[in-house]
Amino acid sequence: MKSYRQPLIFVTALFFLFGFITCLNDILIPHLKSLFTLNYAQAMLVQVCFFSAYFFMSIPSGRITLKRGYRFGIVAGLATAAVGTLGFIPAAHSGSYTVFLISLFILASGITLLQVAVNPYVTLLGAPEKSAFRLNLVQAFNSLGTTLAPLVGSVFILASEDKVKAIETPYLILTLALIVVSLVFAKIPLPSLSDYSNQEVPEGDETFSQSISHYLRTMKENPHLVLGMLAIFFYVGAEVSIGSFLVSWLNDSQVAGFGKEEAGKYVAFYWGGAMVGRFLGSYLTATFKPSTVLRTALAVILILIVVAVAMYQPSISMWAIILIGLFNSIQFPTIFSMSVAGLGKDTPYASGLLCTCIVGGALIPLFQGFLADASGLRISYIIPFLCYLYIFAFAKRFEKQ
Repeated sequence: MKSYRQPLIFVTALFFLFGFITCLNDILIPHLKSLFTLNYAQAMLVQVCFFSAYFFMSIPSGRITLKRGYRFGIVAGLATAAVGTLGFIPAAHSGSYTVFLISLFILASGITLLQVAVNPYVTLLGAPEKSAFRLNLVQAFNSLGTTLAPLVGSVFILASEDKVKAIETPYLILTLALIVVSLVFAKIPLPSLSDYSNQEVPEGDETFSQSISHYLRTMKENPHLVLGMLAIFFYVGAEVSIGSFLVSWLNDSQVAGFGKEEAGKYVAFYWGGAMVGRFLGSYLTATFKPSTVLRTALAVILILIVVAVAMYQPSISMWAIILIGLFNSIQFPTIFSMSVAGLGKDTPYASGLLCTCIVGGALIPLFQGFLADASGLRISYIIPFLCYLYIFAFAKRFEKQ
C-alpha cells in the first residue's frame, strides 16, 4: 500500500500558512482603522474584501482544479496569494486604503483556490475511512496558525511606531514564504487524482452552463443542504466578526482598557480556544450525536454573549467573549458533514456551494460594524447572537432526524 505521509506533511504546512494569513486580518483591522481614521464599518471592509473572494472564486477554483489537477490548483493558489501580499507594500507606501482592499481580495482569491484544491485532496491521501481523521489533523494545524498570528501580528504590526514598516516587514516575509512554498509544491512528487479510481469525483470536462445547472439542481433536490449553507454563512460570519472586533472590545475602557498591542495578544486566546476545541470536539462528536454536541456548544455561546454584554465587570466581559472560540471549533466540520449527508455523487457540488457561503465572513462583520457605529459596540453583539441562534435552530432540526 502506498504511503502518503510526505505529501500529507507538506499539505498540513499549507493549512498552517493560510490559517496564519487569515487570522492576521484581526490584527490588521485595528491598525488600518487607526492609520486611515476609519469608523467600524469602514474598517470591516477588510473582511468584506477578504471573504467575498470565497463567494466569487470558489466555483471557478473548483473548475480550475478539476481541469488542471490538484498540484496546479495548489501552486496557482500560492502564487496568487503571493501577488496579494506583495501588493501590501505599495499600498503602505502610497497610503491608499483602496489598494489595501484590492490586495486583500487578490490574496483571498489565492487562498480560496488553495482551500478548494487542498480540502478534498486531504480526503484522498489515504484510506477513505480515515479521511475525517486526516481533515481534523490538518485543521488542528490551521488553528495553530490562527493562534500564532495574533501574537506575531501584535509584535510586528501593533507595537511598531513606523506604521508603513509595520505592514511592509511582515507581508514581505509572507510573500517570500508563499513563493518558496509554491516552488516546493511545483517540484515535490504528489499523488495524482488517477491514483484514486475508487473515489467518485465530478468530470472535469463539464461546461460552465452544465456546472451551474448541476449546482442549482443539487440545491433544489436537497433542502437540508440549503439550510446548511445558511448555517455555514452565519457561523463563519459570527466567528470572523467576533475575532475582528476583539481588539476593539478589549481596548474598551468598560471592558479591559488594554492598549492595542496587549489586546492583540489576547486574540490568540480566542483562536487558541478553537484549536483546543478541535481536539476535544473530535472526541465528543465521535462519542455523542454530532447535532447534540453542536446544539450544546451553541447554547453555551448564546449564554456567553448575553453575559459579556450585560455584565459590566471587566474580567467577566473579557473572558466571556474570548471563551466563545472554544465552542466555535466544532461548528464548521459538524455543520458541513450534516449538510452533505446522503448526497452521494452530488457531494463535490455541495462542497463548492458550502464554500461560497464562507462569504458570511464578509457581510456579518460589516453589519456589526454599522450597528457598532450607530448604537455602540456592546449593542452590536446582537448580530453574532442572532447568527448563533439560527445555527441552534438548525442543529435542533437535525436532532429530530
